[in-house]
Amino acid sequence: MAQRVLPAVPVTEVPVSGGGVFPVRRVYCVGRNYVDHIREMKEADERDPPFFFQKPRDAVVPDGTPVPYPPLTADFQFEVELVIAIGRGGRDIAVDEARDHIWGYAVGIDLTRRDRQRDARDMRLPWEVGKSFDASAPCGTIAPARDARHFKDSTITLSVNGVERQRGDIGQMIWSVPEVIAQLSKQVTLGAGDLIYTGTPAGVGAVAPGDLIVARIDGLPSLTITIVQAEA
Repeated sequence: MAQRVLPAVPVTEVPVSGGGVFPVRRVYCVGRNYVDHIREMKEADERDPPFFFQKPRDAVVPDGTPVPYPPLTADFQFEVELVIAIGRGGRDIAVDEARDHIWGYAVGIDLTRRDRQRDARDMRLPWEVGKSFDASAPCGTIAPARDARHFKDSTITLSVNGVERQRGDIGQMIWSVPEVIAQLSKQVTLGAGDLIYTGTPAGVGAVAPGDLIVARIDGLPSLTITIVQAEA
């Protein structure tokens, strides 16, 4: 076996309810999956299907993590989302078979450099500068998928410093959880360890160092992060 010229890359893992950890393989995100969020952003036709983008897996940070305010932005925003944890991979997965591929669910936050995202959109460039940066994908403790509802009609909220800023319902998603899995599996081969952030309801907004963010979905462990000043 060839000797590594650098140390092995650390594995990204998310805690699991009841013990254990979930190793992260890839991180996918769905854009524009709630009508009210599309309306507040004023940037797409409501009939447009959601699309997918990625974040690096080491952007995933667990509950309780201090998140440094990132560089290159003056408009750092939150987006609370339901996260699907994939336990069995596949390609061209049928909608009615999609739930068989789910290991569990978690609450997530898609942190966004909104000004950089808008710049990229206006120049027709990829979104990575606005979406794919350090600590941009906080993920709460993953709960195994034991609920037959699969959180179809659960309340989803986010508060900043005790003030509620986002409130919606998982049932308001344009594409349901099974449809998201089926559509994404047409583009890529999903694998065990993939996380899929499924989009956010209306109410997104900016935060600053010192802000405490709490994200909740009925039936799942909550997710809390604190925005801190980046080290010089």
